Amino acid sequence: MAATVSGLAGATLATRPAFSTSFTRGARVSARNPLMTRNLERNGRITCMTFPRDWLRRDLNVIGFGLIGWLGPSSIPVINGNSLTGLFFSSIGEELAHFPTPPPVTSQFWLWLVTWHLGLFIVLTFGQIGFKGRTEDYFQK
Repeated sequence: MAATVSGLAGATLATRPAFSTSFTRGARVSARNPLMTRNLERNGRITCMTFPRDWLRRDLNVIGFGLIGWLGPSSIPVINGNSLTGLFFSSIGEELAHFPTPPPVTSQFWLWLVTWHLGLFIVLTFGQIGFKGRTEDYFQK
């Protein structure tokens, strides 16, 4: 069955185009929409049958211990007698003193912000790897 397409000088298109390739050994394969496949929709949501819903495997223990594990080392006063956490929090206070005006690009606030959060994310990443690896016996080889 062919349908006329308006605007293409009366060209016709098949409702389900069929393709033939050497991969399918000459068999006619019709194109189909993967989202219209049956049994993919559950409770009004399209789900993937092979991808786990809890792919992050979030655990509050990792977040709690990771935050404590980063606050400890970052609070040691090693930068001219100050800690990274102290410098970061004091720079927040300095920048809030002139609140409507954003911090300038040359402000030390950006250095402390990036350094503190980069350290936190590294600790959380390694904590997630270590905690989940240990609970799933990954390191018991």
